[in-house]
Amino acid sequence: MHMNKLSFFFCLLACLCFGQYSWAQKFGYVDTEFILTKIPEYQEAQSEINKLSETWQKEIAESYKDIQAKYDELQAEEVLLTAEMKEERLKEIQRKEEEVKAYHKKVFGFEGMFFLKKKELIKPVQDKVFEAVSKVAKEKRLQVIFDKSGTLVMIYTDPIHDYTDYVLEELGLGDPNDTVE
Repeated sequence: MHMNKLSFFFCLLACLCFGQYSWAQKFGYVDTEFILTKIPEYQEAQSEINKLSETWQKEIAESYKDIQAKYDELQAEEVLLTAEMKEERLKEIQRKEEEVKAYHKKVFGFEGMFFLKKKELIKPVQDKVFEAVSKVAKEKRLQVIFDKSGTLVMIYTDPIHDYTDYVLEELGLGDPNDTVE
């Protein structure tokens, strides 16, 4: 019985200590997607990335269109060709198709040219936002800031914990008519 009271006392003490510690933690959230839309450098980077992507996509689509035309041409002339000629032309078309697939992978594949260009243009802006978030977190004495635009799902958020405006203000992008309290 004495051991039960002692165990209960330590459990109660642990709960109280943990409870006080968890209440002392301060959380907030920001919407980085919204913040990024307010940064001109991000808009410029996105525009450049979109133009590059469209250019590469058109180039690849044109290559596939040429390959399809060669397949159609082969099919139309098939009756006039010997087996060796047909095989040779088919191999040439397949080789070109493999080249286009390799180029597509080089451009749009994992760590391809598109990925690297996007990283090159957007990472500096993301770093700038991260620095502003860190500064706001330290100033507001927050232990954790969530990004509600990412994979974090929040069913309800109290706007009092939204620090997006503070980060925009820190980046010099705040609305002059909006007052942050």
